[in-house]
Amino acid sequence: MKRKFAILGSTGSIGINLLQLINKKKISCQISLLTCNKNYKLLLKQSKIFKVKNVIIFDKKVYKKRKELFIKNKINIYNKFHPTKEIFDYTMCAISGLDGIIPTLNIIKNSKKISIANKEVIICAWPLIEKKLRFYKTTFVPVDSEHFSIWYSLKNNSYKNIQHVYLTASGGPFLKKKINELKHVNISETIKHPNWKMGKKISIDSATMMNKVFEIIEAKNIFNLKYNQLSILIHPKSYIHSIIEFKDGMIKLIAHEPDMKIPILNTLPDFVSKRIITKKLDINILNNLNLSKSDLSKFPLVKVLKLMPKNSSLFETLIVSTNDTLVELYLRKKIKYNEIHKLFFKIINLKKFQRYKKITNYRINDILNLVKKVRLNLNLLGI
Repeated sequence: MKRKFAILGSTGSIGINLLQLINKKKISCQISLLTCNKNYKLLLKQSKIFKVKNVIIFDKKVYKKRKELFIKNKINIYNKFHPTKEIFDYTMCAISGLDGIIPTLNIIKNSKKISIANKEVIICAWPLIEKKLRFYKTTFVPVDSEHFSIWYSLKNNSYKNIQHVYLTASGGPFLKKKINELKHVNISETIKHPNWKMGKKISIDSATMMNKVFEIIEAKNIFNLKYNQLSILIHPKSYIHSIIEFKDGMIKLIAHEPDMKIPILNTLPDFVSKRIITKKLDINILNNLNLSKSDLSKFPLVKVLKLMPKNSSLFETLIVSTNDTLVELYLRKKIKYNEIHKLFFKIINLKKFQRYKKITNYRINDILNLVKKVRLNLNLLGI
């Protein structure tokens, strides 16, 4: 019997890369579920190619308008996660943003192994996710190249042996610019990442370094670390993904080409061959890693790590939703690039939001309600 796969967010970059790997490597599996938000054309194409019988379109308008198209092709279509007893041998959760929280939590119970590529889910809902992973005995593997590299390094070691972890950041398109030179940069300049092909939102987060702030919080959650055990290093080539210092004096550096197919392939079940053709070891890069500490004057959003509470709380949702809303406003040309960090700290430092640092016991509705409050407050600021 073929192993069953589910891919949440199959029309995004992670989902597309995974399907390309499955096709190219001729992986023997039955893809039982694909999902998208609005891109029904690509979803339908994927469903036909991989003979998928169940899909979800989360956008209600698109679902209603295009429902008959899928039915005509004998494909079961839903608007939300459909309660099922079907068990997936492998699930990839790659829905972007906070929209991925509910689908991810819903599918854990149906998954033997789950890979999560969604930063916001791991940051805002980790206590809820971890509880479900333990209850349903679901194996979890992170997909982000940095966290995957840490996980890969720890295969024969314990989290307790970690002394310090360094996550690397390219520095984005503005590494050589000063913060006061960025007042009039346009969107096309901001999303021009030097090494990775990514969507607009995550490319902007990379430029501001908020992406790396999120990854620090993710690493703290996933590997049960403290913030003083985590640091950011600038590494323009994106060849080294993490450096781990162990308490016994050993240091591990994990390197691979800046290609997401590498971590994606290695998260797949054991029956899948992990052999992949990549470039040979690049000695020139290793001889010139050019590592440096992140400049807080150039990347002021990194300062938020000093404000983070020790334990997971609703404050993480506050910073994620504030940043998401501000990036959305920047993409709509409502604010300038260098206003992102100024408005960010203005919002999160409001007295009424500070109390969320103490709320460590919360549910999914608490997360979603806080997101609405953040958007409302930005409206009150006249943005």
